[in-house]
Amino acid sequence: MRIVVSEFMSLDGVVQAPGHPQEDTDGGFAHGGWSQPFFDPEVVGGAFAETMAKADALLFGRRTWQAMAAAWPAQAGNPMADQLNAARKYVVTDTLGDADLTWENTTRIPGGEAVATIRKMREADGRDLAITGSAMLVRTLLEEDLIDELRFIVMPVILGGGKTVFPTDGVLRSLKLTSTVVSDGGVHVCTYQPAAQG
Repeated sequence: MRIVVSEFMSLDGVVQAPGHPQEDTDGGFAHGGWSQPFFDPEVVGGAFAETMAKADALLFGRRTWQAMAAAWPAQAGNPMADQLNAARKYVVTDTLGDADLTWENTTRIPGGEAVATIRKMREADGRDLAITGSAMLVRTLLEEDLIDELRFIVMPVILGGGKTVFPTDGVLRSLKLTSTVVSDGGVHVCTYQPAAQG
């Protein structure tokens, strides 16, 4: 399986709380919902639809899973909601127990076992394992060289601080740009894969 990440991102690299004001206020973050003015159903929505069409399963960190689990089951009948609700899902958490996993088709991965478990999943046959949001998880997987594709949906806004997915370990990681699509509103959907290291 390939591990494929899709992230809403500001020009200054922030991925925190793109969806709604109370999504993630850690650190006093006050700009929740910042991606909404730039959402383009064709370009931005199309990027997520393409990701979902290639995925066998979805992988989340706890906070992103909880936000999604609170939103999508109530929207049954919406094609995107139905696809997400029916998909096989994994959540990395030491906080939630199996009884808390009320979103159908969800399996818990204990935090201490996450890297080893995800490494085994990546080595197995199958289509993509897709991740959205989940900044801490994505950063860890980048540090472990376990991500096969990064799709940054870059919005024309600067947020002045907030959570990012980028490691701060001092390691240089080269990427190659494999595609770019630009919406009329100035959103760049940029897809990268790790560059072969010489």
